[in-house]
Amino acid sequence: MKELKLNVPEEQAQDFAKEMMELMRKYDVTAENIDSLLPITERVKTFDDACKILGDEHPLVTQCRLTASAYKGDPMTEDFIAYFKLRIIVAALNEGWEPQFTEGEVRYYPYYWLYTKEEVDAMDDDRRSRLLYVGGNANTGSVCGLSASHAYSDFSPSTAYIGARLTFKTRDLALYAARQFFDIYADFMFLRHGGQEEKVE
Repeated sequence: MKELKLNVPEEQAQDFAKEMMELMRKYDVTAENIDSLLPITERVKTFDDACKILGDEHPLVTQCRLTASAYKGDPMTEDFIAYFKLRIIVAALNEGWEPQFTEGEVRYYPYYWLYTKEEVDAMDDDRRSRLLYVGGNANTGSVCGLSASHAYSDFSPSTAYIGARLTFKTRDLALYAARQFFDIYADFMFLRHGGQEEKVE
């Protein structure tokens, strides 16, 4: 077995790592830590990937596993378990960054826009292909999870109730998480276990 050491300019490291990983898969070659050169969005494709990035001993990972085990099969805790999962995903994607709430700090959160079926049907194929399908709320309904759109008379303001622990350091990370982990966000924000919801007056 021969060992190869390479020095790659930082600005080219990610592109180099992608190409190198493809070659390594092709020739069944292993290397230590080469995947750490890849962008975080290449390394975190699943919830399990996020757990691997943080490590088994990370408090969020251990607490999520304990909680999921304790409430396994209980549909009323899906949102609670999903919140733990999102905390892990956000921590992994942010690579150690946490909001400090200092002046001028910008934080990002996935925000889902709500459309009617008629609006979706009227869209061209390109725009429709970028949509994620979820439910929403009406003026007489209830706000779903962390974000909701409200329509009163002629204007439609948007309101967001955002948990700081689920914010990202960049817009691109928030967009990536919104698309890649949509099912987990849906479990967190919407009741999806198939039971009938009762309207409470």
